[in-house]
Amino acid sequence: MEFKLAAKAAAAWPSPAHALALRGETGGSRVGFAGFGSAATGTKALRLRAASNSATPVAKEGRVDQSETVTLGSIRQTLIKLEDSIIFCLLERAQYRYNADTYDSSYFHMDGFEGSLVEYMVRETEKLHVQVLHPIADSININKKIWNLYFDELLPRFAKEGSDGNYGSSALCDTSCLQALSKRIHNGKFVAEAKFQQSPEAYRLAIEAQDPVQLMELLTFETVERAVEQRVEVKAKIFGQDVSTAAPPARKIDPSLVAGLYRRIMPLTKEVQVAYLLGRLD
Repeated sequence: MEFKLAAKAAAAWPSPAHALALRGETGGSRVGFAGFGSAATGTKALRLRAASNSATPVAKEGRVDQSETVTLGSIRQTLIKLEDSIIFCLLERAQYRYNADTYDSSYFHMDGFEGSLVEYMVRETEKLHVQVLHPIADSININKKIWNLYFDELLPRFAKEGSDGNYGSSALCDTSCLQALSKRIHNGKFVAEAKFQQSPEAYRLAIEAQDPVQLMELLTFETVERAVEQRVEVKAKIFGQDVSTAAPPARKIDPSLVAGLYRRIMPLTKEVQVAYLLGRLD
């Protein structure tokens, strides 16, 4: 895969002077990776609606985890903790410059592999994680969109222009960012299950009608989403302070960029929820 640098605008975030984007031959970043190690989250992966990989059949009533961990309260706490993870991953990546060679396949060579350094890093990480992930990880997967979001819209807006030679470190940080974003967004499977268990009749009619629009309406709470945006922006202000500078402290990353990121994360999370719910009664 060969990436090219091109200009790209995104209304959700302030436009920087160096709004570069990694673009593939079809006009957007392309990725062949399944889940960044995160499509199935937690040690007790939600069984959702996949068949067991065991030779022993699984009873229909046992396909969904009914434990206390699948509650809106517990999942909400998980999502709040993931906010910290995402912000710290971005802050770690922000310490390095953009380092375009990290994403140029012509600057990286590995026997048996054609692609950039970051693609190789993600692929090898995937190969390790897939050995221990629940097979349901592949059932609902929007990581291509997450890849494009990160490389086309996010990274060019917080990484400083130029190169500092830290290509390997940049690729490692990119991989961590992708995994954190994927984990947060694919947790929508758990959110959807908890919401269904809380109000099954409210969702059942929309599911039986296979109506994604109605499901999206049921899942959308704008006041909650605005509160999340405000919370992550405050966190980014606190976590991203450069206390080594004179008062007032400089920011390692623009807090409004993190709020803008969440304006993109939450619709993707709901997309995962809708996809899960449409098959919930199977």
